[in-house]
Amino acid sequence: MARYGIVSQCILGIPMPTIKALAKELGKDHDLAEELWQSGIYEARILAAMVDDPKKVTREQMERWVLDFDNWGLCDGVCNWLFDRTSHAWEVIPDWCCREEEYVKRAGFVLIAQRSVHDKKAEDERFMALLPLTEEGAKDERPMVRKAVNWALRQVGKRNIHLNTVAVEEAKKIAAIGSKGARWIASDALRELQSESIILRLRGRAPRQQ
Repeated sequence: MARYGIVSQCILGIPMPTIKALAKELGKDHDLAEELWQSGIYEARILAAMVDDPKKVTREQMERWVLDFDNWGLCDGVCNWLFDRTSHAWEVIPDWCCREEEYVKRAGFVLIAQRSVHDKKAEDERFMALLPLTEEGAKDERPMVRKAVNWALRQVGKRNIHLNTVAVEEAKKIAAIGSKGARWIASDALRELQSESIILRLRGRAPRQQ
């Protein structure tokens, strides 16, 4: 796990399939999730995200938990299995993307990526309003933030052909920042967003012109 950058104060080394099987057996339990989280054990916290009930999660709980993130595995896992499914997902993004704490900021951009994939009904304008955050986030040279900014930019740009065009323009602005990290974010995003396979797939989704 350390080789993949997952380092925490207490890790037991339990395989993810085992944790997922236990979560399925336990079902949803909001109170149990809080107890598991308070244990401070990495695997227990992953399990907490899986068994918690998104409908019962408060903004206050999210703010407490996000401060405990100490590696990308916990950050991405909790955002994917829990935070992205709550009613507070959209509202925390602008705040978290501008925070100084490394994994709080990463969580903000991870949620943009997750919303891009999972919120099928969201209007383009919601994502367009968030894209400027990637330009500011690209100035952060920390790898865990940089990779999340890149992820968010790519996922927004793969929703439809219109957002693809907007994301490409945003990537070009990021490239103009000139730093090593910003150039990587932009070049990697443009490589995928402007690829023939992505463009053809998105054009297939676009409504036919009259």
